[in-house]
Amino acid sequence: MTLKFADDTVVVGLISDNNETAYLKEIRNLENWCQRNNLLLNVSKTKELIVDFSTKQERNYQTPVINECPVERVDSFKYLGVHITQDLSWSCHINTVVKKARQRLYHLRRLRDFQLPSKVLRNFYSCTIESILTGNILTCFGNSTMQDRRALQRVVRSAGRTIRSELPDLHSIYSRRCWTKARKIVKDLSHPNNRLFSLLRSGKRFRSLKTNTERLRRSFFPQAMRSLNHTTTQY
Repeated sequence: MTLKFADDTVVVGLISDNNETAYLKEIRNLENWCQRNNLLLNVSKTKELIVDFSTKQERNYQTPVINECPVERVDSFKYLGVHITQDLSWSCHINTVVKKARQRLYHLRRLRDFQLPSKVLRNFYSCTIESILTGNILTCFGNSTMQDRRALQRVVRSAGRTIRSELPDLHSIYSRRCWTKARKIVKDLSHPNNRLFSLLRSGKRFRSLKTNTERLRRSFFPQAMRSLNHTTTQY
């Protein structure tokens, strides 16, 4: 018998009216499926994170059990390189990104000291620093705080001073990528979120999404919709 590990497996559940039955059932289904397919879940590395913005009352949630071992509940965890917190803020992730990008600035300065051409320095910046700063930009930049944005932009300015050249600011990159990603979704009829982009009767502008919270308003899809409509208006 060959045992395999199930890496990066995630169960997402919705708990409504304090009823955790469906959520716990999904966990049991996953556990049973893994056993049938000779997959081993490492419970010591398995974490549970609860996102609950309800302010009416404090709730006590059941602790999931896998292979007769309780799953540890955490306030944040790293998944596929992204730090996710229970309040869905991006400060933890952005702080990590800024720290990693600043480490790359040292190598950029060393290349400058060797008097490499500006084009080479810009390519190095794009590949090793900008790629880190913008790796998850569509997800986190819209809901990032001004303090986090300034921290990200300081890295860009430091790199610009090193290269002695003006570099594109992150807000411009975010806006451009929002528009590009939205256009791809609109053109791809098989995309699961294509239905969110519906045209108004005029056929020129897209119907805005209803947003009840500031967090949702600043997330990708409402921002992408505004980006498409803004471009349409300009034309």
